[in-house]
Amino acid sequence: MRYAIITETYPPEVNGVALTVQSLEQGLRDRGHEVTLFRPKQSRDSAAAPHEHLLPGLPIPRYPGLRFGLPATGTLVRQWKAHRPDAIYVATEGPLGWSALRAARTLRVPAATGFHTRFDHYMRDYGVPVLQPVALRWMRHFHNSAQATLVPTEELRASLDDMGFRDVVRLPRAVDTDLFHPARRDDALRASWGLRPEALAVIHLGRIAPEKNLALAVRAFREIQKQQPDARFVWVGDGPSREQLARENPDFVFCGIQRGDILARHFASADLFLFPSRTETYGNVTLEALASGVPTVAFDSGAAREYLSDGQHGAAVRDGRDGRDGDDAFVRAAMHVAGDARLLAAMRIAAREAVAGLRPGQVAADFDTILLRLAQSRSAHEHAIAASTTAHE
Repeated sequence: MRYAIITETYPPEVNGVALTVQSLEQGLRDRGHEVTLFRPKQSRDSAAAPHEHLLPGLPIPRYPGLRFGLPATGTLVRQWKAHRPDAIYVATEGPLGWSALRAARTLRVPAATGFHTRFDHYMRDYGVPVLQPVALRWMRHFHNSAQATLVPTEELRASLDDMGFRDVVRLPRAVDTDLFHPARRDDALRASWGLRPEALAVIHLGRIAPEKNLALAVRAFREIQKQQPDARFVWVGDGPSREQLARENPDFVFCGIQRGDILARHFASADLFLFPSRTETYGNVTLEALASGVPTVAFDSGAAREYLSDGQHGAAVRDGRDGRDGDDAFVRAAMHVAGDARLLAAMRIAAREAVAGLRPGQVAADFDTILLRLAQSRSAHEHAIAASTTAHE
């Protein structure tokens, strides 16, 4: 089969969407399919790979290193007329993603979209909650323009269905359990963080930005620190809030963006992962933490709801109606897990076991099946139209 993937973020950009798209692309390729990638040109790109089309883009304000694609409907129509894909996957809702859906509709190519980001929730975190309904309508219109919207959890599938999204299909995710592994724990790395051998290393891994609810992570750590003064809070990642966070918390350890084996060593070298975000559709880092044997405190949604058993792998915190009860519960849970060394040790083993059976290859197979069904459905529909037209001539 011939597939096309359209995305406005892709490695070496480091975020959950970019890495998920790369994994899906590679999975299809490993299954023998021809996959063409359309994405904005990045500053580090010198030339496109044979399977890539690099398109114009612009920087995303406040997010250095990230870009969004410019409208490119005409370019995509010309490309797909010359090399028609059997189906396309649109990973992002930016101008390039909209162009891809318009081009697919023009050429009657079946399309699936990925629902990766709760932009409607971002409106609240960036101080414009009045725009939440507007963002939701925009997202619904975008995804309903495709023949399927792919989501990672049944919880999200049901939620979008209730909000008027059509043809929502669950595509579970997995984690590279060979890369993320407790055996990558590195005592020398821990020492570089200023830790004594038995001291507690708390970690936050992800974009350092307002939508990640970072103040709650800081609050929880400060309470832990009252019990364990030699604990360290390690931050892996970058973002618009890093400078202020570092200025206000000079004792925090900032490691910047890490990738691959080095990233896995950072995760496995920690003792507790605090993940207070309320805007995640999934949260790949939750699976990476569990695979690394790191107990996790997160809100009970996304990957945490599917794989993190409260009291066994860390804490899955139920959120309060106005958020305040949930914040307090998150802090209490973090203190409870961090304060019991024996419990932490047992959770490390259980966390790894919770996700040890997940395999990216199965995700690729499921993704392939979804795209194949879309392609076959479109083909059957067009054959039916042709047969009906012939019968009436």
